[in-house]
Amino acid sequence: MTSDDPACPDTPLLPAATSGGPLSDALSRVARLHRATAGKLLRCTGLYPGQELLMKLLWEAGPVRQSELIRTMELDPSTVTKMLQRLEQTGHVRRHPDPVDRRAVLVEATEDGCALRPAVEAAWSRLEERTLAGLDAAERSELGRLLAKVEGNLCTAAQDCPSDQPARTSSALSTSAAEL
Repeated sequence: MTSDDPACPDTPLLPAATSGGPLSDALSRVARLHRATAGKLLRCTGLYPGQELLMKLLWEAGPVRQSELIRTMELDPSTVTKMLQRLEQTGHVRRHPDPVDRRAVLVEATEDGCALRPAVEAAWSRLEERTLAGLDAAERSELGRLLAKVEGNLCTAAQDCPSDQPARTSSALSTSAAEL
């Protein structure tokens, strides 16, 4: 990959400390670049990376308890709270007491928030195209299979997989990768 962009040097500068984990270092760089690319593609929606994931959850589930969003997103509660504050300020979500349990807070996408869905889906389609450009269907399928295996390894090692929400299967990742 050649580029004048300092974020994408021709030969990445690898600190000596990464010599014990070159693939982990590569995954870290890819994740950083993927997030940066997502940010650029989402800019037209007014969302920042991560906010679209929260919005996707609300679009699919409808009103959700804030505590459930925190659990599902597997983020620190303060991170989700700050994200919700920003989305509320921009008019994309609203929070109100849960009528069943007034101590709990329900979060839902507003009409303006729901209107973002087509643009977010388009941005994610473009992100997928850019991410997998140059890979044929077999390579995409293999990448999906390998990433699912890596995810499973990390999930097991961290003992961080919610028991009621299993890690994505390799077939689900392979299928989505092959769809492009």
